[in-house]
Amino acid sequence: MSGGINLFSQVAKAVPNLFTMGNLLCGVLSITCNMSGFLHVASILIFLSAIFDLLDGRIARGLKVNSELGVQLDSLADIVSFGVAPALLFHTIATPSISTSLAFILFPIMGALRLAKFNVKPTIGYFRGLPIPAAGLPLAAMGFFSYSNAWITLTLAVLMVSPIKVKKL
Repeated sequence: MSGGINLFSQVAKAVPNLFTMGNLLCGVLSITCNMSGFLHVASILIFLSAIFDLLDGRIARGLKVNSELGVQLDSLADIVSFGVAPALLFHTIATPSISTSLAFILFPIMGALRLAKFNVKPTIGYFRGLPIPAAGLPLAAMGFFSYSNAWITLTLAVLMVSPIKVKKL
């Protein structure tokens, strides 16, 4: 009987990570679609990443299988899906300029910094700085409508590393 319980435990531990991998897969596919000129599909894939990202943590907590591996994997998936993919979508649509280049570079860098700060010093009940999905999704929405704005992108990048408190959902 303990073999069955152990198997269930192993499967339960893997389920949230499968959702995290779905997040990452959507982020990578978004980048691929962007490079192939399918900008609407690229933006939709970022929104699909958000669904996987929302579910992975809830499933892990529901099954009581939170793990350090899951936390780190989630951050790596988030930097691709909500940092690099939206920044690339923004850059593809934007008119070339110094501010466009600066926003393109700073957005994923500030997202990575924000994720690293949270992993080192997690908060309970709130996030310090705008969470990277909350910054990446507006860029995905702007990309869906073929709109880009370097100042909005820069503002979102700064908000991710700002001291503002954002209530957790």
